[in-house]
Amino acid sequence: MGGGKFGRCDFFVVVDVVVLVVLVGSVGGIGVNWGTQSTHPLSPSKVVKMLKDNGIQKVKLFDADPGILDALKKSGIQVMVGIPNDMLYTLANSVEAAEKWVSKNVSKHVSSGGVDIRYVAVGNEPFLSTYNGTYETTTLPALQNIQAALTKSGLSNRVKVTVPLNADVYQSSSEKPSDGGFRPDINSLMVQIVKFLNDNGAPFTVNIYPFISLYADPNFPVDYAFFNGYQPAINDNGRTYDNVFDANHDTLVWALQKNGFGNLPIIVGEIGWPTDGDRNANLQYAQRFNQGFMSRYMSGKGTPMRPNPIDAYLFSLIDEDAKSIQPGNFERHWGMFYLDGQPKYQLNLGSARGNNGLVGADGVDHLAKKWCVLKPSANLNDDQVAPSVAYACQNADCTSLGYGTSCGNLDVHGNISYAFNSYYQVNDQMDSACKFPGLSMVTDKDPSVGDCKFRIMIQTDSAVLHGKVGSLTTLLFSFVVFLCCNLLF
Repeated sequence: MGGGKFGRCDFFVVVDVVVLVVLVGSVGGIGVNWGTQSTHPLSPSKVVKMLKDNGIQKVKLFDADPGILDALKKSGIQVMVGIPNDMLYTLANSVEAAEKWVSKNVSKHVSSGGVDIRYVAVGNEPFLSTYNGTYETTTLPALQNIQAALTKSGLSNRVKVTVPLNADVYQSSSEKPSDGGFRPDINSLMVQIVKFLNDNGAPFTVNIYPFISLYADPNFPVDYAFFNGYQPAINDNGRTYDNVFDANHDTLVWALQKNGFGNLPIIVGEIGWPTDGDRNANLQYAQRFNQGFMSRYMSGKGTPMRPNPIDAYLFSLIDEDAKSIQPGNFERHWGMFYLDGQPKYQLNLGSARGNNGLVGADGVDHLAKKWCVLKPSANLNDDQVAPSVAYACQNADCTSLGYGTSCGNLDVHGNISYAFNSYYQVNDQMDSACKFPGLSMVTDKDPSVGDCKFRIMIQTDSAVLHGKVGSLTTLLFSFVVFLCCNLLF
């Protein structure tokens, strides 16, 4: 998607060891993205322990949650804090607002909290073509005001600003990276931003997703998305490209070089592969891609245009079952770990501890071993079936259902049961969440089939609260649920 044959990511969301070594440190270990759009997030302290247990030295956040920053105190983990797009307008129009944000979310934690904040990410993929220019007038002024606030606070040598951008901000007119340039509609703005980053010793951050190339184009060569030496490789004036990541990355390098900024450091802010929600999103492909990338990373191999080690953040650490699925059902399955912090597959991150697998979260409590399923006696022709399933999926997570997914082979009974159980688990197994009229029942027999797992939710404070009040709200809850259903359908 996007420019050329490289399949730019139109939906989403490295420092080369050069000028910034003294200012922001060397590349060091691999980073990860820590997203929090989950109905039942693990506690920040458990996640920080996971990071340390897996030898992860850098973390990229999408906001500046104080609970997460507190958990990162004295952890030795380098942090990139984020500013959501919906804050760009305010920060662009008020230096005072930028100063307050920096004081609250950076200075406070760096000076007294012992949090090793290295970057502030101003916005997240603000120039996606799907945003129709919404943030084009506010991103650079917000970036400038945050930089001014960091300078005023005395932190500008320690903390650098950046803007995580989608790979659709540049494109190639051919299959060759050397024909790369910034997207014509934002070329002038991109050059201004790049100059600003360069003037302030800050890196260019880009999110690169070979998976999206495959997702967007059914004719895209599968092996070109991985790191196994696809042939025939692209020959670009003597530089050889046998995988789409290198080609995509170096298209950016050429765009920078053509505008006079060929040495600007680059951070790969997001790179990874989802495990469900699409026929190309599975455990095998995710393991193949992430291990292929990590093997290159650990060897210190860069790209043909930037042969030095890459600075990168894997996307992502843990699944997020509350993310928007507008880009695709795979959005909720990017994690290397499931919602409960257990690893999905073997992956060597090059930890100093030398382990060859991911280390899961400790001390995670699950809810009781019970599931909400379709009654064997239920009538599939019942008028309530369709609205009940639709309501359950709208308010829980059914992204593992569908063609080519982990639960894509279920029959109609299995699909309905999966939907019911997902809603039941998200609502902490409240009695009232398994009251689909004449259709549902609770069972202690695991309905999982093969690779299709009917998961049990983890225990959180919300689960305890629901347990206490659930029996009192059953009738009211059920009435509201099915009133909504009948209004919607």
